[in-house]
Amino acid sequence: MKPFCFANQEIIASEKATIHPMDIGLIRGYGIFDFFRTSGYTPLFLDDYLNRFIRSAEKTHLNLPFDKGALREIILTLVDKNELYNGGIRMLLTGGISDNHFSPAEGSLFIFCESLQFPAPSKYEEGVKLLTADHVRAIADIKTTNYAFPVWHSADWKKEGAEDVLYYHQGFISESSRSNIFIIKDGKVSTPDRHVLHGITRMRVLELANDTEVRPISLEEVFDADEVFMTSTTKKILPVTRIDSTRIGSGQPGNITLQLMEAFKSLEEKTTTLA
Repeated sequence: MKPFCFANQEIIASEKATIHPMDIGLIRGYGIFDFFRTSGYTPLFLDDYLNRFIRSAEKTHLNLPFDKGALREIILTLVDKNELYNGGIRMLLTGGISDNHFSPAEGSLFIFCESLQFPAPSKYEEGVKLLTADHVRAIADIKTTNYAFPVWHSADWKKEGAEDVLYYHQGFISESSRSNIFIIKDGKVSTPDRHVLHGITRMRVLELANDTEVRPISLEEVFDADEVFMTSTTKKILPVTRIDSTRIGSGQPGNITLQLMEAFKSLEEKTTTLA
């Protein structure tokens, strides 16, 4: 964590940030967050992340006492004070201290700056493995703080040498625990339409590959795909070359995935230059 954060309605030393132990963000796991990164001091796709954070607050009945302009100013100040050339920014809004220890109340807003590590270069070159898990994330279109299932389950997938999981239910896939999923078959890109977070990197890929089909995708289709990749803020576009014990396609990152990786890299560079 970097030296300065936003907490208690002001920018303070990060070590002084506190949360009340009876906040339902802690005792009930009820809160929202968002996470984005900087490149060359520029918060990438900031408007999109702020829009999603504000929507999440509204949908979860949490009071966010700052509008988009005020949040932007706080974030830019923190980037400057923390000299965050390349790093992560985490926004967190808690459920608050409730009279009945259950219902949403006046929550606390925190904004932290962090160091950021991407997957090793070898994972982009060789692809990664996912393990399937029968699960649907609660309130999937909102970035809530409830990650109990994947945190608990992560010990299993790490033993299997997997990067993460692939959620499915009743025969259809949705997402990974922290990423969106795309498949490619016969040159056609597709991504699931239900029980998914509308990721910002996912949004950019839909713009880059604008004929992508957003539709139900069966687990069988994934195993039979020519290429699979995952997208997220911290992974960008990461090839998936094995799911459970099944090799995907040739077992190497495919041509379309590699092309999209390059296109996304160019988009990021352009965004940073224009900012």
